[in-house]
Amino acid sequence: MSAEPPAGYSVHPVPGLPEFSPGDDLAGAIAAAAPWLADGDVVVVTSKVVSKVEGRLVRVEPGEDREAARQRAIDAESVRVVARRGPLRIVETRHGWVVAAAGIDASNVPGDALVLLPEDADASASDLRTRLAELLGVDVAVVVSDTFGRAWREGLTDVAVGAAGIAPLEDFRGAVDRHGNTLETTQVAVVDELASAADLVKGKLAGVPVAVVRGLPLRRPAGEDPGTRPLVRLGPGDLFPYGSRDLVASRAPAEDLLPRDGELAAVAEAFRVASAALPEFPVVLRYGGEEDGVVDVHLPDRATVTSALNLGALLGAVVVQLHADGWRTRWEPVGTPGGSSLMGRLWLGTAPP
Repeated sequence: MSAEPPAGYSVHPVPGLPEFSPGDDLAGAIAAAAPWLADGDVVVVTSKVVSKVEGRLVRVEPGEDREAARQRAIDAESVRVVARRGPLRIVETRHGWVVAAAGIDASNVPGDALVLLPEDADASASDLRTRLAELLGVDVAVVVSDTFGRAWREGLTDVAVGAAGIAPLEDFRGAVDRHGNTLETTQVAVVDELASAADLVKGKLAGVPVAVVRGLPLRRPAGEDPGTRPLVRLGPGDLFPYGSRDLVASRAPAEDLLPRDGELAAVAEAFRVASAALPEFPVVLRYGGEEDGVVDVHLPDRATVTSALNLGALLGAVVVQLHADGWRTRWEPVGTPGGSSLMGRLWLGTAPP
């Protein structure tokens, strides 16, 4: 039996890098500190230094509270709030990442500044890869990493927010394991695993923003480099689009809607779910045109204060349920035709791009 461990990959910190500022040559500094880079290496760079050299900083105004500046920056970088508790907000950024505080960092920077995520970390990774090839003549992959929390698990881990020169996902769907079972859903986020492994030697307080993973067989992208885009799971694939505290507050009437297939079935199912917790009374759904994004809601019984209140409560629950299922909605009361019934029109679909 060999006394040596089997050959495998290794992770190496890149010490000796300077404190970076806007306009600095990040690739040049890495090349000077790691002239030993070789073909097939994966260079993992903390997003914070990428943001610093690209000038992605928010200055705290004189006399402004730093936390107030942070909240202002979160507003600017967010497209929607997913969940919140007190001042903490989990948001979706313009990049599609769902992350606490829009990924805005207040550590390892002076007290008058905050660091945003890179504008386009995939492009940043591609530029770094190209420059390292020019400086050292090596064909490496580059991963830009950031620290994310995880739902239902304590502790932080680094994940990839940018990548170049490496396929981000290893797709095992359709493969057969040693017991003859066909894998149906397994896709491994290789670039996330690389980011996490690299952080073991970078650390959070050591001041080492770059590490190199060596010896891992690289699967290069087929065709155009997708960066980290395949890692984003939003829309129909997102089973947790909102936290329970924010579902009602996040729903707002939509003025512009694009029709989407299946609206009648969606409204019927939403009424079924909503009515399970509310008093039962008859409601008729009348469908207008074919897949036109309009469903008329009609209460055939005589309108009373009680039935009006019941219908209002039911509709509120229905709209929330539709919103949770990814629909945008707008409710338009039609009134009480003949003074005997309640009727309204529910518009639903998707938001324009």
